[in-house]
Amino acid sequence: MIKPQWFVRMEEMAKPAIDALKSGRLKFVPENYGKTYLHWLEGIRDWCISRQLWWGHRIPAYYCGDCGHMMVSKKALCKCGKCGGTRIRQDEDTLDTWFSSALWPFSTLGWPEKTEELEYFYPTDVLVTGYDIIFFWVIRMVFSALEQIGTEPFRTVLIHGLVRDAKGQKMSKSLGNGIDPLEVVDKYGADALRLTLVTGNAPGNDMRFYWERVEASRNFANKVWNASRFILMHLGEEQPHEPAAEDLFPVDKWILSKVNTLAKDVTENMDKYELGIAVQKVYDFIWEEFCDWYIEISKTRLYQKEEYPEAANSALWTLKTVLANALKMLHPFMPFITEEIYCTLCPEEETIMLAPWPEYREDLHFEQAEVSIEMIKTLVKGVRNLRSEMNVPPSRRVSYYVVSQDANVCARLDAFQDVYRNLISAGQIHVQTDKTGIPEDALSVVIPHAVIYVPLEELVDMEKERERLLKEKEKLEKELARSNGMLHNEKFLSRAPAEKVEVERAKLKKYEAMMEDVAARLASL
Repeated sequence: MIKPQWFVRMEEMAKPAIDALKSGRLKFVPENYGKTYLHWLEGIRDWCISRQLWWGHRIPAYYCGDCGHMMVSKKALCKCGKCGGTRIRQDEDTLDTWFSSALWPFSTLGWPEKTEELEYFYPTDVLVTGYDIIFFWVIRMVFSALEQIGTEPFRTVLIHGLVRDAKGQKMSKSLGNGIDPLEVVDKYGADALRLTLVTGNAPGNDMRFYWERVEASRNFANKVWNASRFILMHLGEEQPHEPAAEDLFPVDKWILSKVNTLAKDVTENMDKYELGIAVQKVYDFIWEEFCDWYIEISKTRLYQKEEYPEAANSALWTLKTVLANALKMLHPFMPFITEEIYCTLCPEEETIMLAPWPEYREDLHFEQAEVSIEMIKTLVKGVRNLRSEMNVPPSRRVSYYVVSQDANVCARLDAFQDVYRNLISAGQIHVQTDKTGIPEDALSVVIPHAVIYVPLEELVDMEKERERLLKEKEKLEKELARSNGMLHNEKFLSRAPAEKVEVERAKLKKYEAMMEDVAARLASL
């Protein structure tokens, strides 16, 4: 409506807000959003603050019904200051919602009174908000605070993107593509939703919402829960004592060293507001290094607790220590599950929120242990891949020959047999510097500085494997004949849709590759 409106003159108010950014007292993350901030301020117009709405803060202006005099007052007026008349009407307009929001950093702390809260909490440290309201909210908070208090309301503005639907469209009521977060929480849990929104996300960037990603986050929560339950089950009511450094196994030193480095890396990432990178490192460490490797390796000692109590103690102490530190680093991203597990794991602590954040310690950096275990991991991965290719069941134990011309490598791989023996389902392991005693048909796995040989006859039952491959060959011959017949049939090629012809060509290519593989394996047998 064209009618009288209330305005705030902005030219003078914008100058201190511009200086706040240019002087470095205020900064944006990412920095490029500072340009958006300056673009709005340097071209700012007077701000219309009145709205014709029936809700909001009422504009404190009063009009005399007798003489038309206008008055502005903090208190409600009943009498005209000019003529003394009592027919007083307050302006019906309300303040722009962003005018009220602009006062938020200090009005919530008791301003205009000088309260303890205002003195303690103001200015705040970091404002987290979306890029779509830099002008509406951020700029107005800054110049309002500078006008009313004299200092910036915060030091850093951390900008996040928008959550869009799976097609990349902005969620809106009109499109009907909005996702109710309560629905997600009800189905997968608040932690899973929270982790999804942080994982793989960089400041200022939009992200697409996929239900599959929330499901993957829920699966990770289950992984953490089950690993913790396994550890708590073995801990029982007895708490392990901290072992002397010489009583720690190399694999204990390796995982302690890894979580120690993780603490340093994650802290650096979070200090730079790289939350997506930080949580990905924690995720990878917990899932791969801790659950898939260390817990699996430590099971041997846990199951021999009665026989070797000190060895079991060092494993249990390491499991508890590493899990506690990992939970602390995961806590900002998955607060509920980490609080529940941590308070059960460390009953002496009141809450994980008050527990000290893990810090890097030089005495927990074990470089040699890391080198050794990384070599073992490479060996295990290579052998498992070979066994998988040969369809060897995990229960089948075979002999391995580990060959290296480097005496130090041989010594290391020999000393660590107990670590990887069960992981590769080994019967006997021979570590040597040459190929003495190794059958000519042995299959090999090459790792840095060493080669692992596996006698073929131990991997497979020759006759059964040959029989299986011949059946596979016969089946493939039929498929190849069928596919070739179709692709050489003029009627099929002229009448079938192009997509169907391409699908059939792709099948033929796949069958030919499979036939080559079968023929090669038959030849090797």
